[in-house]
Amino acid sequence: MSDFAGKAAIVTGTTGIGRAAALRLARGGASVVALGIDETGNAALADLAKAEGLAIMVRHADVSLPVEVEAAVAVTVDACKGLDIIVNSAAIHPYGDAVTTMPETFARAMAVNVGCIHLTAHYGVPAMRKRGGGAIVNISSVQGHASQTRVAAYVATKGAIHALTRAMAMDFAPDKIRVVSVSPGSVRTPILELAARTAGGPDADIEAAFRRYGASHPIGRIGEPEEVAELIAFLASDKAAFITGSDHRIDGGLTAGLFSI
Repeated sequence: MSDFAGKAAIVTGTTGIGRAAALRLARGGASVVALGIDETGNAALADLAKAEGLAIMVRHADVSLPVEVEAAVAVTVDACKGLDIIVNSAAIHPYGDAVTTMPETFARAMAVNVGCIHLTAHYGVPAMRKRGGGAIVNISSVQGHASQTRVAAYVATKGAIHALTRAMAMDFAPDKIRVVSVSPGSVRTPILELAARTAGGPDADIEAAFRRYGASHPIGRIGEPEEVAELIAFLASDKAAFITGSDHRIDGGLTAGLFSI
């Protein structure tokens, strides 16, 4: 594949969907800077990139901190001679309702899940303007559309991503910068594994839980990060040149119908 030849990208998150997106863009010829705070995830992605000879620079960064995002954008622009694509996939998933969720936990979720989108745009859009445009893909969730119980902070951040995506699309359209969001259902990621362990305890059978989660999707299974990465790649590509300001669900039909009676 060479659909991203000559392109430069920043991807936040080095596990799950973020890792799959970084690999997909790099396999398409892009030069990618992947930002993550998870040292194990960072090392695993770096090893994969080295094994395949992919142009992925993995950088430790807390994407909720302006100074670290600013530095990462500067490194990207210097190393790649510009910036064309941003994929915001970094996220945390605290559990609790509005009473049991502590204020600092709520604030941290907003800072990571939503704040990083503001920061990568704040520091990255000026570089994208110099390239004559680009694409920003923000990873939200079906929980931005409908909620489970005891996920107040997470759901709030995912709904905010939809709203911020629309605002950014309107603001940056004159710069030929498209902004979209992607809302996955259940996908094989560390966050879904956290859900299984939260429900079933530290000794939970993760694969059994994944099968249960998959059964709630009309397609009958959970998604794979690589499937979401293909949608991200399409939306970031020139093939999606007339798409901006919209959310794109990839949920195996989860939100298409009503519960069976």
